[in-house]
Amino acid sequence: MGFSLAPTATAQGYRLEAFDTIGSTNAVAIERAHKGDAGRLWLVSKRQEAGRGRRGREWQTPHGNLAATLLLVEEFDLKVAATLGFVAGLALADALEAVIPDRAIGVGVDGGTPVQGGRFELKWPNDVLAHGAKLSGILLESTMLGPDRFAVAIGIGVNVVAAPEGVPYPATSLAALGGTCDAETLFLALSDAWIENARLWDAGRGLAAIRRRWLARAAGIGSDVAVKVDERVVRGIFETIDEECRFVVRGANGETVTIAAGDVHFGAVASATSA
Repeated sequence: MGFSLAPTATAQGYRLEAFDTIGSTNAVAIERAHKGDAGRLWLVSKRQEAGRGRRGREWQTPHGNLAATLLLVEEFDLKVAATLGFVAGLALADALEAVIPDRAIGVGVDGGTPVQGGRFELKWPNDVLAHGAKLSGILLESTMLGPDRFAVAIGIGVNVVAAPEGVPYPATSLAALGGTCDAETLFLALSDAWIENARLWDAGRGLAAIRRRWLARAAGIGSDVAVKVDERVVRGIFETIDEECRFVVRGANGETVTIAAGDVHFGAVASATSA
């Protein structure tokens, strides 16, 4: 079976380019944008050799995992475009639930004791968790195409057949969870789930609805958290995300700190995190 788009995606003008092997789907998407691609283009592969995550970290994609990037060339505000990561997380969670309907996924964060909750969780800002371990990462990259024009590459990597080893956080794969879904089936569901979540987002006008959906799936609300922001660590309780989807921590003194970007650690990992 090869990669294919859901009929709902095709009807909305989305296109697909599939590769046996690729360096980085995000890098190719940015290249396509600078060559004049109009966007709404999915780039997918089951093997990515030069993938990367946030802050330039390596993202491993052995053969059989899913590497997918959606290229968008739009006219909405760049600040609003940054919230597309939350749309992508919701779309992926919906797709996972569609292809693994009989799952027994536990809820737990950063390797904590899972509680059988039967749902995939979203960890701020860009991870999908199962059994408290990282199943997927999402990376947004933007590039200017002119004075008032830009493109966004929404990269989504999913551990379908294998999870990376030697990483400083718990990681898992669909295969390890007992799933039999392959990358092609998952992508088909993802391209379909994207349409509904993008419709809800509505170029940022529906961000409040996206925020509500995201909070219903959020990992770690009410838990101890440590957020590494540059060279400092903010500790407290994860309270919520605000109207702009920024992370809100309530400190021991009762005051809240709002964080736009940082590395989030819960539970035992939070206790061990230092600047």
